[in-house]
Amino acid sequence: MSNAGVREPSSGAVRVNGVHPRPFYYLENFQTALTWLQRRYDDLLVPDERAFIATLATLPTASSALLVRMIMRKGDLFRTSKLQYAEIGCARQAAAPLIELGWLDDRPLLGLNEVFSILRKSELVQAVRLPAATMGLRKADVLRVAQGDLRESRELAAWCPEMPDGVYRVRVRALCERLRLMFFGNFYQDWSEFVLADLGIFQYEKVPLAEHSRAFHTRSHIEDLDALYRCRQRFHNDEPLEQMLADMPRPIADNDWLEGRRAKLLFQIAQRYEKAGELTRALEMYSSGTHPGSRLRAIRVLERLERSAEALKLAMHAERAPEDGIERQRIQPTLRRLQRRLQMPVTANHRRGPRQTFELCVPRPEAPTSVERVAAAHLARAEAPVHYVENALMNSLFGLLCWEAIFAPLPGAFFHEFHAAPADLFSPDFQRRRERELAACLAQLDSDRYVDTILRTFERKNGIQSVFVAWGLLTEELLRLALTCMPGAHLRRGFEYMLQDLQANRSGLPDLIQFWPGEKRYRLIEVKGPGDRLQHNQIRWLDHCVAHGIPVSVCQVRWDDAAA
Repeated sequence: MSNAGVREPSSGAVRVNGVHPRPFYYLENFQTALTWLQRRYDDLLVPDERAFIATLATLPTASSALLVRMIMRKGDLFRTSKLQYAEIGCARQAAAPLIELGWLDDRPLLGLNEVFSILRKSELVQAVRLPAATMGLRKADVLRVAQGDLRESRELAAWCPEMPDGVYRVRVRALCERLRLMFFGNFYQDWSEFVLADLGIFQYEKVPLAEHSRAFHTRSHIEDLDALYRCRQRFHNDEPLEQMLADMPRPIADNDWLEGRRAKLLFQIAQRYEKAGELTRALEMYSSGTHPGSRLRAIRVLERLERSAEALKLAMHAERAPEDGIERQRIQPTLRRLQRRLQMPVTANHRRGPRQTFELCVPRPEAPTSVERVAAAHLARAEAPVHYVENALMNSLFGLLCWEAIFAPLPGAFFHEFHAAPADLFSPDFQRRRERELAACLAQLDSDRYVDTILRTFERKNGIQSVFVAWGLLTEELLRLALTCMPGAHLRRGFEYMLQDLQANRSGLPDLIQFWPGEKRYRLIEVKGPGDRLQHNQIRWLDHCVAHGIPVSVCQVRWDDAAA
């Protein structure tokens, strides 16, 4: 499902001949963010953050712009020849005040890996004085050849005496990353959000932000998120796990969304221990973990350790009180497997309702294409069109109907102006906090009011970012077909199921939908190619549909090679 509603840039930010009407727009945006942070978190800022914000405002425009340009790029090393910006002019001149402040280092010591990252292959061969024959090697192989006896760090001039270029190291990168985390309150958004919004490429819902709508309420919250971010980077860089765990924040009892991020990273670390065969360590972490799925993994690790009795005891507890639909589904086969291994009476299998299945034998496509599109093309009729929608349609209908509830300005749900969803979207109390708003939205499904609401929201909010609405797929034609053929009672059943666990149940929906507008009916179709099996989340959706009378079928595609 596509989450991005991308539209053409708005007229207010049109560029002529590639020139932005405000050349320093990125600096203006950055300074706006800093002003916002200062106003919102004045009581939580520390001296180096205050000094940075105050000093940046006093610098020459070219200097502050150069710094922001570097901050918005990856890494902290930049060659002067790569810092060419028309609005800034001479990079060396602009850098001088930054060097004086200590924000840039113009003579950094560079290890071989760092030299490797900023030099071209020909420059690298010359810098480490390798034979000319090594020019025929790939750049990565040149580095391996050089690593044998070059371990010391040097200035660029010592590596490449004849090179006219200079290199700068950004020394305030960590501070600026901390400010970014404070502003967005997550790991994935960066300063480019301002640029995309400024150009009109991304648009966001304008949610009123009350003064109490803060991501952080204590300085320790900021420090915890910063520590989690650095540990997460180290995790993705495959650094030693025990060293990383030593730097992990302690449990964050007074901030649920921060503790959720901490629990997720600990779960991922436990998975890595398990994959490495360090089962005892993995079990220890799963057993104390709170991230969804921890108990299931603990049971599986106990099985691998041949501690079946302990695994069975934990599985029986999970069966009595499953944490979510995923555990409820997966614990059944695990329980039966353990009972057989321990030679105990086996729990009866959960009986599913009858699931409609049909076979489609079609010629193997000549050009590469997905089996879902092949099935859609063969099933479509003039009176019964087929659309390949997967998760996008049901999510979009939910997002349009419940737009006001999703973007309700509740305390702590929105921290800034670039939210495609509330920060507590996947928290256990998301639905409880919006019980009244969601009930009002879903009540419209008991009459025809939901049709007008969805169509009106589609028109008024078109292109505004939402994690639910797939603007790239959702056309007015598809929307009207869905609203004509899908009864409100079916939509209610689907939306209520999604709300049971938004993180898990937003996916797994059938691939295709076929409409019979003349008869005002439809069917969902899950397509499986040769050798393909139903996934757990797909099975849960199929069972839910069958249990509630929602028309659904599984289409088994096989290739008719004789027809080729």
